[in-house]
Parts: sequence; C-alpha cells; structure tokens
Amino acid sequence: MIEIKGLTKKYGQFTALDHLDLVIPEGVVFGFVGANGAGKSTTFSILSTLLAPTSGTAHVNGINVVENPVEVRRQLGYMPDFFGVYDQLKAEEYLDFYGASYGLSAKEREKLIPELLELVNLTDKRYEYVDLLSRGMKQRLCLARTLIHDPKVLILDEPASGLDPRARSEMRDILKHLKTLGKTILISSHILPELAEMCDELGVLDKGRLIAQGNVAAIQAQLTGDKEMTIKVMGDVAFAVRHFEEDPNISAIEANAEEGIITFLYRGSKEEQVEMLKKALLSDISIYSANEVEKDLEDIFMAITKEAQNNDAKTV
Repeated sequence: MIEIKGLTKKYGQFTALDHLDLVIPEGVVFGFVGANGAGKSTTFSILSTLLAPTSGTAHVNGINVVENPVEVRRQLGYMPDFFGVYDQLKAEEYLDFYGASYGLSAKEREKLIPELLELVNLTDKRYEYVDLLSRGMKQRLCLARTLIHDPKVLILDEPASGLDPRARSEMRDILKHLKTLGKTILISSHILPELAEMCDELGVLDKGRLIAQGNVAAIQAQLTGDKEMTIKVMGDVAFAVRHFEEDPNISAIEANAEEGIITFLYRGSKEEQVEMLKKALLSDISIYSANEVEKDLEDIFMAITKEAQNNDAKTV
C-alpha cells in the first residue's frame, strides 16, 4: 500500500530525511518511533503531498505522490499533530463542510455523518459547538473528518498528544476498530508502550534514518542480541556465580547472596539457554526460578538510538 525508496529531504545543509526505504503492506498498522526532529512529520508530510522531497520516490496504493497528488489525496486521510477546527460550527456542521469539500452529496452526508460520530463516540455531541468540546473530543472529531471520504490509508501524526489517560484509551480503541476494517494506518506517538500495543510493526527513526524495523521483539534483537536474565537459587550463591561465569554466553553477572538472586546478560539461543539451565541443575545448583527480563519499548528505543549515536561517533 505504501512504498518509499531513497526518500530524502534537505533544507540547505540540514538533512531532515536521509534515503528512507520502507514498504508497508495493505491493512498493516505501522508505528513511527523517534525523538522530535527525527523525520516522522517530514515523512508524513511528503506522503500527504504537502511537502516535495529533495530526491527519492513515494507511492500510495501505487500512485506517485509527486506526479499525481490529487489522486493520492483521495486515497488517504491525514491528521496532523496540530490541526485547526472551526469553532463557530457544530460537530455535525464541521463534518458536513468537509464531506461537501470531498464532493459527497447531501444525501450521502446525511447518512454518513451519524455513522462517523458513532464510530468516534461523539453521537451525543452532534449539535455541540466545536469550541465547547474537550481536547480529546476535538481530536476524535478530527479523526472522523479524516474518514469522511473512506480513505484506504490513514496518516496520524501524534493523535494522542496532550490527552489524558481516559482519552488516550478511547483513541486507542477507535484505532483498533479501524484496523479491523482493513485500513492501512501510519501512526507516530511519544507514548511508546501504547504505540507497541496498537501496531503490527514499528520503525525507529533517528536523524532522518530508519535504524530499526519490525515488531518489538525483532527490534530488541537488532540491538546486541543479549537478553537480561534473573535466576533465583537456594544454597551457595557464590558457587552458582562461579559456575555461570564459565559459560561464554554469559556476561555482566551480579548477585544478591542474601536473597539468592543472580542476574546476567545472555547472548545464546533459546536452545542454548535450555542447555545452560540443565547443566546448572546437574551441577547441584538449586534453581527455583529463571526469567528473561522483558524490556519495554522505551528501554529499546533509548538503547537503539544510543547505539546509532555511538556508530555515528565512530564514523566521525
């Protein structure tokens, strides 16, 4: 549904987007992770035909965004991180205005608007003035506006920005429903755990480059490959530590003898991990708990961007 090749955007000497390559299949929810200035909004603006690239190509549903911007706009709904609403309009009038702008007939709009308001949980606000709505309601109304022409692709730039936990939960539920309808959704967010929950795939952007791509587990594997493990033992902790130190896959061992807890980094495969635990048990180490510490997306993001910065420093 979306194909990007060598996409680059420069402003003088500054490179906002650096040879981005990306393919997103139909029906996938893809999340962009990155700090401010990483290139997320630039990518979205180019895909939405609001910004011309310096070089490279981008296609939405097979349509070149530079050569045929009008047709691309029919394919997608774009919700920017900062958007305007017409305060003197009621919610129904707001959607009616945009429906007319997309060429929908009065009969089509009359049928569609109640459905969209129901989808974003604003049915009871149909006759409310937009300026009286809460921030979360305004953002849900703007999401309804992006759906007015039934686009195949949704581009949502920080849709949960500034929302309280309840409003974020409502927005997340709506996006999950849109996924079931087969929409291809590109979404960026700084609320990283929620992004991981909503998305099929993630892309980590740093200084305009895609430095990692995949689901959370795949991105974590693109780091060092080391897994943090916690082993709980009964008996001689010092003996257990000496045993684990002999394993070439184990590093950075730490122990709490009082509580019988040993932590270390493990770089072996799952099969090697099983053999490692078997060997410890056969060596009379009484293990009653062995767990792999799961990292959340924020930990992974910090680690992978730090690695990218270190690689840049080595290159310099």
